[in-house]
Amino acid sequence: MKTAIVIGGGPAGLMAAQEMSAAGVEVNLYDAMPSVGRKFLLAGKGGLNLTHSEPAGVFNARFGPRQTQLAEMLQTFGAAQVRDWAQGLGVPTFVGTSGRVFPCDLKAAPLLRHWLHRLRHPQAGGKPVTFHMRHKWTGWGQGDGSRPCVHFAAPQGTVQAQADVLVLALGGGSWSRLGSDGAWVPGLRERGVDVAPLLPANCGFDVRGGWSTHFSERFSGQPFKSVAIRWAGSQDGALLERKGEFVATATGLEGSLVYAASRWLREEISRLGSATLYLDLLPALSAQRVLSEVAHPRGSRSLSSHLKSRLGIDGIKAGILHELLAKDAMHDATQLALAIKSLPITLERARPIDEAISSAGGVRFESLTAGLMVSGLPGVFCAGEMLDWEAPTGGYLLTACLATGRAAGLGAVAFVQAEGR
Repeated sequence: MKTAIVIGGGPAGLMAAQEMSAAGVEVNLYDAMPSVGRKFLLAGKGGLNLTHSEPAGVFNARFGPRQTQLAEMLQTFGAAQVRDWAQGLGVPTFVGTSGRVFPCDLKAAPLLRHWLHRLRHPQAGGKPVTFHMRHKWTGWGQGDGSRPCVHFAAPQGTVQAQADVLVLALGGGSWSRLGSDGAWVPGLRERGVDVAPLLPANCGFDVRGGWSTHFSERFSGQPFKSVAIRWAGSQDGALLERKGEFVATATGLEGSLVYAASRWLREEISRLGSATLYLDLLPALSAQRVLSEVAHPRGSRSLSSHLKSRLGIDGIKAGILHELLAKDAMHDATQLALAIKSLPITLERARPIDEAISSAGGVRFESLTAGLMVSGLPGVFCAGEMLDWEAPTGGYLLTACLATGRAAGLGAVAFVQAEGR
């Protein structure tokens, strides 16, 4: 009987196990945590965003430099297939007003529960998946020398396991408390695997020089709503403009709008030491309209009252103007109107990777075959966030983890079924 080891109980590892189990492969899945899918469950706390309903071309472009490598996998297991898969587990989905796709009950736990039941009790022809919790991968074993062999630190001591194929789905470097700690990097590099450094993605940033104590204490944790950001690359002329919201932190910025720009901001900071984005506090109004309202005579009213009554600017929006503009600029209608529409905010560093939603870097596709097998390591496959790709939030991360997990599982099945195996 053909056998497989999967290391990692996140979406990619579970999907790889599903494909191999369905093909009649005996699968043993190992994970360092007490239970599988911990990051998956955390992602579902605010309503599990499974995927996105936008056209495939737009969807694929979200993966930036790695869209070519992911295109075929997403074509065969993209948004539509994710919805069909969830429906097949008894979890219907719906498309929200933003185009994002969610389970109808907005919960991750029922989907994971149904999925694990299917893995343990597969349909006709499949083999049940066996789960081994609290088994942390510690390195390579020798075994009989003909098949992948690995060691684990387990409650009962060191455990060695060997199988016909090994699928690594070890996650990236964010959320180490949930198991994605990047500790696997040295073990792959010692086997000659080309691994790009793990970096924070979908992350917050610190502003240059930090906020003043007044701004930090008063506005940390508060959102900027109905705003837009613009970023223009200094090197390649790239331009990003997007509306939405984000949050002020004690040291800088985080939230969906900032996450959407995080790859470009991180790379700009790496090249130049800082990156500047431009904040439009009133994207619904033209620059001319804003100037007209700012310049309108205010009589005896204070500037704060004037901005609130004429433009609805108060709270954190007024606070950041006072934080970043000199006093004379605040009282110059032209400079103030320009700042309201295009306020420069300079960022000097990304927040630490363990605070990030996801990570960039990982096993480069150039080290893998089309079936995601590691070149030079027959029978060893990689999947999920440990691969060198990144994407914004919005269902793209989970979809790509599922798609690469499926591809690795299918690649492993093809390997064990090849003539002479």
